[in-house]
Amino acid sequence: MTTKRSPITRTRTWTHTQLSLFLLFIGAGLTLLIGGTLFLAITMNLPDVGSLNHYQPAQTTLIYDDQGRIVARVFAENRIVVPLNELPKQLIQAFIAAEDARFFDHHGVDGWSIVRALVRNLQAGERRQGGSTITQQVARALLLDDRRRTYSRKIREAILAYRIDQRLSKEDILHIYLNHIYLGSGAYGVEAAAQTYFGKSARDLNLAEVSLLAGLPPAPSLYTPFRDYTAAKHRQAYVLNRMANEGFITPTTARRAFLQPLLWASPQRINPVNGYFIQQVKNQVERRYGRKMLKEGGLRIHTSLNQELQQSAAMAVNLGIKNWEQRQRGGNITERPQAALIAIAADSGLVLAMSGGTDFTTTQFNRATQARRQPGSAFKTIIYAAALERGMTPATIIDDIPINLPGVGPRQRWEPRNFTNRFYGPTTLRDGLVFSRNIATINIVREIGMTPVTYMAQRLGITSPLNKNLSLALGSSELSVMELTAAHAAFANGGIYHRPIFIKRIEDHQGNVLEQTKSKGRRAMDVRTAYQVTKMLQGVIKEGTGRGVAAIDLPAAGKTGTTNRYMDAWFVGYTPHLVTGVWVGFDRMKSLGSGESGGRAAAPIWLNFMQQAKKQVKTERFIRPQGIVMIPINNATGNFKEESSQRISWEAFRTDNLPPAMLAPVSTNNGVYNF
Repeated sequence: MTTKRSPITRTRTWTHTQLSLFLLFIGAGLTLLIGGTLFLAITMNLPDVGSLNHYQPAQTTLIYDDQGRIVARVFAENRIVVPLNELPKQLIQAFIAAEDARFFDHHGVDGWSIVRALVRNLQAGERRQGGSTITQQVARALLLDDRRRTYSRKIREAILAYRIDQRLSKEDILHIYLNHIYLGSGAYGVEAAAQTYFGKSARDLNLAEVSLLAGLPPAPSLYTPFRDYTAAKHRQAYVLNRMANEGFITPTTARRAFLQPLLWASPQRINPVNGYFIQQVKNQVERRYGRKMLKEGGLRIHTSLNQELQQSAAMAVNLGIKNWEQRQRGGNITERPQAALIAIAADSGLVLAMSGGTDFTTTQFNRATQARRQPGSAFKTIIYAAALERGMTPATIIDDIPINLPGVGPRQRWEPRNFTNRFYGPTTLRDGLVFSRNIATINIVREIGMTPVTYMAQRLGITSPLNKNLSLALGSSELSVMELTAAHAAFANGGIYHRPIFIKRIEDHQGNVLEQTKSKGRRAMDVRTAYQVTKMLQGVIKEGTGRGVAAIDLPAAGKTGTTNRYMDAWFVGYTPHLVTGVWVGFDRMKSLGSGESGGRAAAPIWLNFMQQAKKQVKTERFIRPQGIVMIPINNATGNFKEESSQRISWEAFRTDNLPPAMLAPVSTNNGVYNF
């Protein structure tokens, strides 16, 4: 008997199926909605990959000496960008083999690598392997700030990698990767790494060296050979095997490269001997271009630094301080004094060497440029130049007698004295400078006035404030060693002043010249005045306060300086092409000790340095200009040569301003006058 299904039963079955389908669709919709929401959340605000079209990372600024040798690197990230076509083919192959063998076959993301990494992570029970392609590494390094090892970041990374692959060529991606990747020991990119580890450019690396670098990316701080040589060699072996497997090299070549000895570069540190000079250069560049440009702009800064002279300067300064300690051995020495030295090319203003203290690693305060100290009698050169410009001659008589002058304050009196506590009566201008007579110098300023002195100082590049009273005659105004030394360079250079120059040329990272410094110089005084001062300063070395440096055995001129209670000792001297200034003293106002004058404490440092420097400088004589004649004078009277005279010196006179009571001169061929 056939039975029919109840209508009620059929209705119930249809409703259950419909409900199941409905729930299925709802579930799928919710899944899509949730998935889409999560996808949007993960991918929201992804950075624009178009910024990579203008890849300009932070680059290392390089500082060079006068021979084009790198003496310092300045960086936020030690990176030197090089074009891809300048890198060895095997270097590129090594990184591709080690990091992304299918680089040229995928579109930014390698599915096989991701699956392989996922399986290994599941087997390990944790996330150990990332499966990142080179393009993903570029995305992570340049576009993502999130460094957490999460799947959401991995998705963002993959999307960006795909977009990068669509926007950039494979070569552009490799260029960015090889210049940006961190390779340990502070080196970013293959060029900086090549110089850090091997002391050479990346273009000069061999297979053994490129394979070692290519093994560093997974853990550069752990695999760096400077930390763990064994780990670095294991990674090198891995890279060489991968290169052989990919057909880039043969197994035999791989074995040979692995066994090849590696020659490591010395650590890249600033030589402390160059420290003060380099710091001065950095300060100047930062003032002109800003800190960011200095540390990230990849500038190429070509300086005037002569490393051989710089070494001599550091040695001379430290020897001078050691000699001071020897002289003070009987006393209670609680601290060492400091010293500064600067050497300038007279005809260009180029600073060839500078030591701002005894030890840059201990104190970076630069006493050659930053400190201002009283120069004492070393300032007198400027006063005597002003006097000659005002019509005086080396034979002009100045009184050296006791004087009583108004003091600085009301009802105060000033009775200056000579260093020797003696008075010498009528004194020639020449002797006033040669023997550093204080009273004679004060009387010169009283006669010509303060204005010519301050004007001459300004023409000679002195920018520090100058006292507007007669104490200026004794060097009471505080100056830097660089100021006073550059001023004296004008006397060696025929009266033409050049401002001190540390930087000759600055280029950007592509070699374009941003600035080129060349001082044209300015005339500070008549060429004849400069020569007259030079001849008198030669007398300082021959028989005056600077005779301790006469052993230089070169045509040289110079002036000592000593301040009250021996708190500052100076010597500024020059040859026809090189001028060097030296200061010795404590950072705080404290006596160097009795008798520690400029001639005793500073001049020996100058002599030590110049004896080394003369191996590099020309040994020419000072050239006598037109309009100057050499005349023998009686240093006691200022008159021309007398039969009874005991002290005769040949001095330089302008032909339009000869000494008084002269007989008609007869010129000889060599420009010296006979009588």
